[in-house]
Amino acid sequence: MENVSVVTLFTLSGLNYTVEHRITLFSLTLLCYLIIWIVNVILILTITVHRSLHEPMYIFLCNLSINGLYGTAGFYPKFLMDLLSPSHVISYAGCLLQGFVIHSSIGGDLSTLAVMAYDRYVAICRPLMYHSVMTKQRVSLLVFFSWLAPLYCMFINTIAISQYKLCGSHIRKLYCTNWMIGNLACSTSIASNIIAYVNMFFYCAHGVFIVWSYIYLIRTCVKSQKNRGKFMQTCVPHLISLFIYSVVVLLDLMYVRFGSRDFSQSLQNFIAIEFLLIPPVMNPLIYGLNLTKIRNSILGFIQDKRKDGQCLDTNP
Repeated sequence: MENVSVVTLFTLSGLNYTVEHRITLFSLTLLCYLIIWIVNVILILTITVHRSLHEPMYIFLCNLSINGLYGTAGFYPKFLMDLLSPSHVISYAGCLLQGFVIHSSIGGDLSTLAVMAYDRYVAICRPLMYHSVMTKQRVSLLVFFSWLAPLYCMFINTIAISQYKLCGSHIRKLYCTNWMIGNLACSTSIASNIIAYVNMFFYCAHGVFIVWSYIYLIRTCVKSQKNRGKFMQTCVPHLISLFIYSVVVLLDLMYVRFGSRDFSQSLQNFIAIEFLLIPPVMNPLIYGLNLTKIRNSILGFIQDKRKDGQCLDTNP
């Protein structure tokens, strides 16, 4: 173990590729990042422009896409620069910021999914109360909560980690995480451990709430054909998003704590970035294809553009 010192730079591992492979990887990564931006921006603009989509469920979905862009912005620009650079380092402040953005984005996804579960619970289990419960003020508070809660939790956690005295500067990952920085600490304090466990308990409570909501949703839908249709139309996409989120995040967490270094570097890198790749792409596609109003709005916009193009061609 190294002596205690003031760390100003961290070294990131995982990019031991040849120049030719780096160029290919850079092109694929840039393409993925562009796809993430395109599908999420299309969904955000569709919901923003069409007044018929200014409903709680679509507002929360728009929030989910914005959070996806926020989280990926903490990884992809730096990773693309690293692919073109011979040295893979990041400043101490930059490392803390990257960890803060990525972790708060993960928390933001779970908070938004919990809020969406609450919205579906009220819509299906308490339909007569829906408009009195999901008012503009309540929706605004829920959106505010889905951003404030993860930002506050990760801010406190990052402040606690920034107080650590470090005995190393090598991070065995493509990007910085609070867990990896904590592993470099010479010692940890009781306060920082309490903060970490409080955050874990807080987000475990999110998971329990989502499960509780869907127990009631399923019970209600079993009794009614109409509610069954609502469940298939609006809850199934949410469950698919929740399933994808849970699998990729849990796989990353399990690998970080119990994974073997005998895995190939490429497999380790994929496990490390899958939650920054799969949910931001899949969420807009899942909702865009399954929610009729969004699908019809996008198709209607495309058809209008085609008609405008045809009119211009016939009227030179």
